[in-house]
Amino acid sequence: MNERAFEKTAFLHQSGWSTAQRSHLAGDASARSYERLVMGDRRAVLMDSPPGPADDTADFLRIGAHLAGLGLSPPQVIEAMPERGLLLLEDLGDALFTHVLAENPAVEPQLYDAAIDVLLVLQAAAPPQNLPNFSAQDWAEAAGFAPKFYASAIQGPVDAAEYTAVLAQTLCDHADGARVLLLRDYHAGNLIWLPERKDVARVGLLDFQQAQLGQPGYDLVSLLQDARRDVARATEAQGLSRFAQAKGLTLEEIKAGYAVIGAQRALRIIGIFARLCLVSGKPGYVALIPRVWEQLMRNLAHPELAELRRICLRLLPEPTTENLNRITAQCATRSP
Repeated sequence: MNERAFEKTAFLHQSGWSTAQRSHLAGDASARSYERLVMGDRRAVLMDSPPGPADDTADFLRIGAHLAGLGLSPPQVIEAMPERGLLLLEDLGDALFTHVLAENPAVEPQLYDAAIDVLLVLQAAAPPQNLPNFSAQDWAEAAGFAPKFYASAIQGPVDAAEYTAVLAQTLCDHADGARVLLLRDYHAGNLIWLPERKDVARVGLLDFQQAQLGQPGYDLVSLLQDARRDVARATEAQGLSRFAQAKGLTLEEIKAGYAVIGAQRALRIIGIFARLCLVSGKPGYVALIPRVWEQLMRNLAHPELAELRRICLRLLPEPTTENLNRITAQCATRSP
């Protein structure tokens, strides 16, 4: 038994769950992992988030408490050892939006309306104190993963100075207003359908420990332009309309900001997916790049993004089969 396994066993003993049956739950792109615990008719989830600079378990606890205070549904905390990155959480079940929608695509509008209503409640409340608050320049630099990893893996090193400058200016022009709390990874794979609960509590929330301040449209883009599943265009249009109406805005007033945030997010994700292959040895993410590229192209089609579109098309090669194969051929060969 290695040291981390010993720590988890000791934590479960301390929590009174040492006799539980343990089964692995799917992890994610981070170092976190999850186990489902079953002990008689009781169920729980063990979250293992090794201490490090990327994720802080104390942040999960702090943001989760904030969400619960708004009447939302993060998993309740049963036991916590944040200094060691170990949490015992309420098991919200297996009804991830992705699973529910795979079985019954017709409920997509209902689930997405509910998820947008959660965002509206979240954004109407004052956010927690002392959260990161990125500038437009910070957001633009965060999208530098696209040229640094994606483009360079296909065609060699590229000069991204103009790309970053134009993206920063476009964000300043169209998406640099009032800040709200962002959950950042707000998409179908992190939302659980809880129909037995009421109103916004019907949406279970996962993976929010990296919450920060940002633009109201960011989590909306994360939801409606999902990197891992195709959201129906009608559902996206309905979601945009619902969000705008609740904010007292017209669609035209939010479309440019939605497009530039969508472009920034797509660029960053394309770079992250390439990096996960090149650095972390996870080639499965490369297959998701064409979907995100299509989202990028749709966002860049907005007239206000014409200059950014020109630069992206010059700098970033299309994700053809040949180009994607070039990335996977270099899997686990790069340093961070």
